[in-house]
Amino acid sequence: MEHPKRFKLISCEVFYRELCWVVAQSPNVVDLHFLPKGLHDIGAVPMRERVQAAIDAVDEAKYQAVLLGYGLCNNGLAGVRARGLPLVLPRAHDCITLFLGSKERYLEYFTNNPGVYFKTSGWIERGDNPGELSQLSIQRQTGMDKSFEELVAKYGEENARYLWDTLVDTTRNYSRFTFIEMGVEGDDRYEQWTREEAHQRGWRFEKVRGDLSLLERLVNGPWTPPEFLVVPPHRAIAARYDDGIVGLEDLPGDGT
Repeated sequence: MEHPKRFKLISCEVFYRELCWVVAQSPNVVDLHFLPKGLHDIGAVPMRERVQAAIDAVDEAKYQAVLLGYGLCNNGLAGVRARGLPLVLPRAHDCITLFLGSKERYLEYFTNNPGVYFKTSGWIERGDNPGELSQLSIQRQTGMDKSFEELVAKYGEENARYLWDTLVDTTRNYSRFTFIEMGVEGDDRYEQWTREEAHQRGWRFEKVRGDLSLLERLVNGPWTPPEFLVVPPHRAIAARYDDGIVGLEDLPGDGT
């Protein structure tokens, strides 16, 4: 009997339920390491440093590859290096592609539904950036995490209105909540919360069925080139501005 493959999976915690479900059913042995939701909010360089630190801490003698449960995430993975093990990641701009099962489905839905804000159980239950990440977020560093009343007190009403409309009110271009049901939710409470929030905002609500297949292939293979990038040891992830989304970057020397 063939021995199972052994992987280390480093992922954003927004996929906690989904990846635990997939890993529990995998023929491979997969050890999970979840990083906090919201790393993309602290900037590309700090996010890259935290993901890289998690990769560097992997015991390379125990595993055959390091899997990344991330999209490119505002270039937060650009420059991340493979050490002695290959890295495997989906070709995705962000996590919604992984929830919907393909970048093609994401693009089609987004094109046909402008102004949509997606919700999943992980996005809701993992909440806003906690503790340190909240302090490090770009919004906090620029002072744009304040209420409208606080901005008025500091800058006056006219300036506060401009700042609020251009920098703070990040939902102003949205008009719809779409809840992605992944089939791993314990009940319908997150769907109902999303419905209620849509009602309060005067937005439309829609529920769509998610697709675990891309996460399943990340964990189980095959890692086909149209859907996944395999980064050989001592090379790095590069952002690409085409359908590939991510590519390979050469490193000087051995990359250590």
